[in-house]
Formats: sequence, C-alpha cells, structure tokens
Amino acid sequence: GRNSVLIVNCGQLLTLKGPDRPRRGVEMRDIGLIRNGAVLIDNGTIEQVGRQPALLKKSAARRAATVVDAQGKVVLPGFVDSHTHALYAASRVDEYEARIRGDSYLRIARAGGGIQASAKHIRRATEANLIRRLTDVLRLFLEHGTTTVEVKSGYGLEPVQELKMLRAIKAGARQSPLDVVPTLLIHDVAARFKSKRAAYVRLVTERLIPRVAEDRLAECFDVFCDRGYFSMAETRALLAAAAQSGFKIKLHAEQLARSGAARLGSELRALSVDHLDHLSEADMPLLRRRGTIATLLPGSVFHLDSGPMPPARPLIEAGVPVALATNFNPGSSPTANMQMILALACSQMRMTPAEAVAAATINGAYAVGRGRLVGSLEPGKQADLAVMDVNDYREIPYYFGMNHCVAVVKKGRVLYRKEGARGRR
Repeated sequence: GRNSVLIVNCGQLLTLKGPDRPRRGVEMRDIGLIRNGAVLIDNGTIEQVGRQPALLKKSAARRAATVVDAQGKVVLPGFVDSHTHALYAASRVDEYEARIRGDSYLRIARAGGGIQASAKHIRRATEANLIRRLTDVLRLFLEHGTTTVEVKSGYGLEPVQELKMLRAIKAGARQSPLDVVPTLLIHDVAARFKSKRAAYVRLVTERLIPRVAEDRLAECFDVFCDRGYFSMAETRALLAAAAQSGFKIKLHAEQLARSGAARLGSELRALSVDHLDHLSEADMPLLRRRGTIATLLPGSVFHLDSGPMPPARPLIEAGVPVALATNFNPGSSPTANMQMILALACSQMRMTPAEAVAAATINGAYAVGRGRLVGSLEPGKQADLAVMDVNDYREIPYYFGMNHCVAVVKKGRVLYRKEGARGRR
C-alpha cells in the first residue's frame, strides 16, 4: 500500500516556497511561513502543504496516514550543507593549540601541518576505517537537522589516495540515509610534486579526472585557488578538464587573499564560489549576472579568527544568491552544526534569521545542483524536514551553540527522534 505520513501541529511551518531557482535579494527574506501548518507526505514525496484546518478538510489520504505530532514546534526543510570536508582520518587539535599560542595557519602549513598533515592521516587509514568514520559523522549531521550534505575528497593529494577517499564517500553514502553529494577536490600539490607543479596538474587532468568520471565517483569538482595553493592559470586548466568530463564546478575562492578566482568561477558557470572572505564589491555584479551562488563559511573565520567575516550584506544587496555551509573539516571549521552557522551569519554577518534559513536550505540545495529535489517544502519535492524545539524560528540562531533539532524526516521516514524532547519556554 501507499506510505502516507501526516505531520500536524507545526507551530511555524517554513516552506521556503518560491521561484524555481536560487533566492536572491529580498526573496531571501520570504521563507513562506505558515502558522498552524500541516504537511501530507506520500511515498517519500510532499503531496500537500498548508494550514492544518484546510489541509485536513480536503485531504482523503490522511485517514490511512501515520500521524507525526510536531507539538507546536518549528518545522523547516532539512538543512542542505553544500560545502564540507567531512571525511578525514584524525583531528588537528595540536594545530588548534599552536594557533592559540600565536602560530599562523600558513606557517603551520609550511611546517608540514595543515592539508599535508591530513594527507598523512589519510594515507595511514584503511578504506574500511574511512567508511566507518564517515558514517559516524553523517549521523552527527542528521541529528543537527542536516539531510543533504556535500562531502569533498582533497586530503588524499596522490591520485590513489583521492580515489580511496571517493570510494569511501560512495560507500558511506550507501550506508547512510542522508543524501551525499560527492566532490573531487584538488586541494594542494602532492608532496613529491612540490617542485614539479605542472606535472601534478597534468596528472590530475589527464589521469585522475577521467578515472573519477569513468568510475562515477563524484558529481562536482572543486579547486583550492588561493595564495600558496593553486594559481589562476593552474585552476583554469583543472576546471576546463573537469567541465569537459561532465563535472559540475565549484571553487574555493578569495579565502586567504583576493585572487580573481570568484570571477573565474562565474565565467566558467560554477554552481558556487565558496569562502569569499576577500571578495571585492567590484566582483559582485558579475556573480549576479551569471547567477553564481556565493557560499559563505563563517565557521572558518570564527575558528581561525582570521579577520573580517565574508561580506554577506553587500552580496545580498547586490542581488547575488547567498548560501551558508559548515565547511566541516579538521583544520578550520570543526562543526557539523548548521544551527551554529546560522547564529554566526546573523550575529557576525548581519543576515536576518529568515535570510540565514534560506541560505542554509534552498540556496544550499541549488549550490549542489539539487534545488529541484530538496531545500523547500513544496508539493512534488522530496520530504526532507527537521523539527526544531523552539516556538519561533528566529530562536534557532538566537540560542546559539545549541542543538534544537528533536526530529528529522528523510524521504518521508522519521529517521531521528530525540528522547524526551521537551519544549523550551
């Protein structure tokens, strides 16, 4: 028979209903809020969304439906975390302490820390061990209300290690109820190519990219284009090869310095350009014209205390669609809690709670090419939603550093329910 689920008593139901594209400008403030809402789900897909009295009146299917009572809490689309490095083999807590004592991120990297340290950890880890780590981490995302997560490779550096990571991501995704978007990330030059950068770029474009495409191990392709990492010319060559092999393009841009990477990304029709801590206002009109999503990662700036936050307000005012992501990784942003990212976006970047919710749901979905499937609660879309134990959605960022998530529905199934969830008055 049909598998119907009816979610009732949604105190505030945030539908994020809107145009079939990323939200920008004032659209980011319209989160489609319904008071006293209900959602009818049929076989994992949303069938009806609306005010409860009207929905219950006209719906015949509800008689056979399993009822989930949201108890007056806030219900919203599951978060879409569109930028993470969630697969890694060990923390870098020693570097964290070194930075507290005054070492810089770049100095630590030059001394063999940073990405190279994570690469050493990956080399020593077995594939089975990586799969286990990833499934544990994916459970953590789920418990904080994230239902779709992008996971990058990039700590392998050597092609054989990158392939190992991508296979582990694929296997972890199969074992997890979450939707995982795998990304091949070219993060840094492998140690043995330090003085032969051109040879490394050739190895990636001629061997690694075609192999990953052939084995269908990634959907997206990403490059760390920045001072001390890949140059504009190297990045252009890498992105061109990836686009030719059919990958969707994403780009680490303007994190450590202004390089012009954001412009390059929009010129090459990237889904998103990410970080943007040093983006110039002069670059914003081009991003808006090309519809490139600006994915902001305030968790990194917070954790590294690396200077000003990314320019959320100027981007929104320039009409550029903004997404938010955790950038969960062991070096610069060790959190899987998107609610904390919303808090940073609101208090440190002056985004309104509504804009932050749109950025972490529908715009995040478009930033991984899934905007027509997830990111809003509209008929025909996948039934992915989170129940937050607050009375008003603005309390999600207001009560910062806490996990408000008490239930998660994924493809119409209740996957997570917090024990003894009580209201916070």
